Amino acid sequence: MSRLVYLLNGPNLNLLGKRQPAIYGHETLADVEADCRRLAGELGLELRFHQSNREYELIDWIHESRETAGALIMNPGAFTHTSIAILDALNTCDFPVIEVHISNVHKREEFRRHSYVSLRADGVIAGFGTQGYQLALRRAATLIDAAS
Repeated sequence: MSRLVYLLNGPNLNLLGKRQPAIYGHETLADVEADCRRLAGELGLELRFHQSNREYELIDWIHESRETAGALIMNPGAFTHTSIAILDALNTCDFPVIEVHISNVHKREEFRRHSYVSLRADGVIAGFGTQGYQLALRRAATLIDAAS
C-alpha cells in the first residue's frame, strides 16, 4: 500500500493563527505543515499538504489522491457542514479517510455538530488543537501498516 498521505485543509484555515486564536490557537498553517512534515518523515510517510478556500480544488485533490494515496486526512473547515460534493468525492476513495477539527465542534454552535464528511470518515479527531493533525498522521500510518 502507498505510504503517501494527502492532508487537505478547507476554507479559512489559511488564516490559522490570526482568525479567532482563542478558539483555533496561535499556530499558523505553516507551523502545522512543518510539524506534519517532520512527523511524516519519522513515520516513513510521504505527505501532500494542501489548503484551499475553493470547494472544487479540494474535490480535485481528493480525486487526485485516489490514484496514489494510502490515506487522506482532511480538515474541511466550514465545508464539513455543507458539502455533499466533498462527501461524494470521499466516497470514491478506497483507503482510510480521517476527519480533523482543531476545535471541539460538539461544544460549539448547533450547526457545527453535523458533518457530511463524518459519513465517510474512518475516524474523527476533534478538540485537540493542531495536535489533532499529528494524531491523525499517526493513525494513518497505523492503518497503512495494517493494510500492507
